[in-house]
Amino acid sequence: MNPNLLSLLPRLAGRRVLVVGDMMLDEYYWGTVGRISPEAPVPVVLVKEETKTLGGAGNVVNNLCSLKAEVWVAGAMGADRGGEILSNILDGLGVHSQAILKGPERPTTRKIRVIAENQQVVRIDREARHTLTPDQVRVLAARLEDIVPQVDAVLVSDYAKGVVTPGLLAILFPLCQKHGKPVVVDPKVQDFAVYRGAFAITPNAKEASLASGMDTEDQAGLFAAGERLRQAADASHILVTRGRDGMALFSRDEAPLLIPARARQVFDVSGAGDTVLAVLGLSLAAGVPMADAARLANTAAGVVVGKLGTAPILPEELEKELSDAPDPAAGKLRSLESLASTVRDLRRRGKKIVLTNGCFDLLHAGHVRLFAESKRLGDVLVAAVDDDESVRALKGEGRPFIRQDQRVRMIAAIDSVDFVTVFRSGDLEAVIRAVGPDVLTKGGNYTSEQVDGQDLVRELGGRVELVPITDGLSASSIIREIRGVGGGKGK
Repeated sequence: MNPNLLSLLPRLAGRRVLVVGDMMLDEYYWGTVGRISPEAPVPVVLVKEETKTLGGAGNVVNNLCSLKAEVWVAGAMGADRGGEILSNILDGLGVHSQAILKGPERPTTRKIRVIAENQQVVRIDREARHTLTPDQVRVLAARLEDIVPQVDAVLVSDYAKGVVTPGLLAILFPLCQKHGKPVVVDPKVQDFAVYRGAFAITPNAKEASLASGMDTEDQAGLFAAGERLRQAADASHILVTRGRDGMALFSRDEAPLLIPARARQVFDVSGAGDTVLAVLGLSLAAGVPMADAARLANTAAGVVVGKLGTAPILPEELEKELSDAPDPAAGKLRSLESLASTVRDLRRRGKKIVLTNGCFDLLHAGHVRLFAESKRLGDVLVAAVDDDESVRALKGEGRPFIRQDQRVRMIAAIDSVDFVTVFRSGDLEAVIRAVGPDVLTKGGNYTSEQVDGQDLVRELGGRVELVPITDGLSASSIIREIRGVGGGKGK
């Protein structure tokens, strides 16, 4: 548990950040493999799902938006279908994109990945790597002059696709220094002198080794490489990301700092560097000291490598990692946005999702059995809990008997429940669409015709199951009994 880092999280929301770099469209085809092709010794992937999301510098943007930052982005994309999809995603996130150059002369960079049985089968790249022309650099620089004074920090995401040129950096870095804005760079080129003027640079261990010409496998070599790179870039900080070994921070006039990573199962490292850049830069924008900013970034990277595909860090996930979830509700309670992201990831790993919903006012043995039997129908159980206003509307004045925060904590403490979300009764359809359950369960005191949302569940490919519960037992009957006893004794 790190209460100091946990206390820093509220400072991140609302900070204003500019991302400069190579925008990409990440496309995923998720499926299963049942046979080998008769045409060649390759697997035949039966596609079940397609997703399109921001990649490259766009993934940095996605992480920042997930953490509630206000984001500007500068880069280039094609006047093509890929560029149209990227623009629509950015607009949906509320990103300021007036500094994105669009034209027919360069196609939108697209990374197409086919994933089956939790493994990447193949990646297909469509891109052009030619650099921006001098005229394009001048246009982009003019737009940056308007944006830089408005933001708290500038992040450079260099994927060597032609946007982050020495000419552009030679304009950007002095502009940021003039306005006192820290610049954090995720590098690609080996000559770190190109990044002179950056406040911090975040190479991974391989990039640090290639750029310094030194072996970073042992601590002595790592320390020497980090300091060599810091001096080459004249940067205040070099943060070397080391995967399962955590991070190493090299700061001017300070001893190196090793930051360990928490041991976890790694499903996909794609995008981890983007998350580091986003969280580190956002933390610095919020005035967080560099060492603590690096620790926050390290924690966030540890979360995203446990996901399949390019996916941003969510505030709830970061909070859970920093708190170690001493309260079961802290680890299981999810917003609808967070829940949808989590469930998508679990389903891609082949997990079967079960959803049950209700008021759960005054938990009793029937509820416990409902949860246990529901969990047996799948791998992951989500409990959707009506909020206090909904319970009052459904059950009448004097209800709920127990407030929603207490109901959530008690439900989260039940082992068979994996996630809990709170909703209003009128929003059940949104919950079902977010979860897309394979099975929706209700207690056997309902008939199939009385189950709200059953048609939508079936439309989405799921089914409804009625679970027998203890005969004659309900929260309402227990409450009537309690009130009857209390009334008999008088007041």
